[in-house]
Amino acid sequence: MPPLGSYDPTVGDPAPAFDPLRLCVHTTVALITCVLGPISLLGFALIAIAGYARARRGGLMRSKCKLGDTRLVLAYLSVLAVGAAVAIPFWIMLWVRVFGG
Repeated sequence: MPPLGSYDPTVGDPAPAFDPLRLCVHTTVALITCVLGPISLLGFALIAIAGYARARRGGLMRSKCKLGDTRLVLAYLSVLAVGAAVAIPFWIMLWVRVFGG
């Protein structure tokens, strides 16, 4: 009988411990979005557009995104980017009005 605490190959490796890294990442993104508003939306949308465009050129036609077709995903992200770009001046005016005195 092997000593207690020794590795038993018949049992196999234990499942890795749950790492809530995604929760930390999502919280950080939420913080950035909260502080920077439409500027962060525009930034994240542009990064996503660049990523999906590159993936589409590389042959990805279907995404795991709920929209599925990468053309729809790119259209969705483009609408968000344009909306954020339009909202930025209004957001700045709001900040100036609230905090500018």
